Amino acid sequence: MISAQKSMAALISFSLLRNYATTGSIVASVRAPPGPSSYPSFINFLTANHSRRYLCRASATDDEEAAAKAAAIIADSGAPTIFDKIIAKEIPSTIVYEDDKVLAFKDIDPQAPVHVLVIPKFRDGLTQLGEAEPRHGEILGQLLYAARIVAQKEGILDGFRVVINNGPTACQSVYHLHLHVLGGRQMKWPPG
Repeated sequence: MISAQKSMAALISFSLLRNYATTGSIVASVRAPPGPSSYPSFINFLTANHSRRYLCRASATDDEEAAAKAAAIIADSGAPTIFDKIIAKEIPSTIVYEDDKVLAFKDIDPQAPVHVLVIPKFRDGLTQLGEAEPRHGEILGQLLYAARIVAQKEGILDGFRVVINNGPTACQSVYHLHLHVLGGRQMKWPPG
């Protein structure tokens, strides 16, 4: 029984770690215990000051789906996301565009030659597009206009795609509304 509990705790800890590697939003829940550990060595350096850049990231579809489901559990907790840390300049990023309401920066795991994320600087309840209310109309328009500016700056104005993942079924792993601006290669249809 105790062995089964330890195995389950290890599995939950790894799931939380995987979620942190994707979202950076639950640091306090996944810090490695002090002293020797049977976990893989990369867990031992996870702290609030580490960037997602330094974490191992699996690319298998099942991992992405699991990360999205785990992220959804804490979606409305109000905890800072990795994007909040990028906005605060606590985590370095390659900024493509910025104004008083929007920030656009290069994705660290690009899915196309050009892959830029466009985010509102203030969440204001916009953890996902499905949470949008009439009061969010202005920022939603600003996000789309910023996507156009990004496409122009990146030289892909003649062909680009804007993607918004909404919820765990769409593999949303960071609950801070964000647009993916993708281009620089031929896009296929249907996506996903």
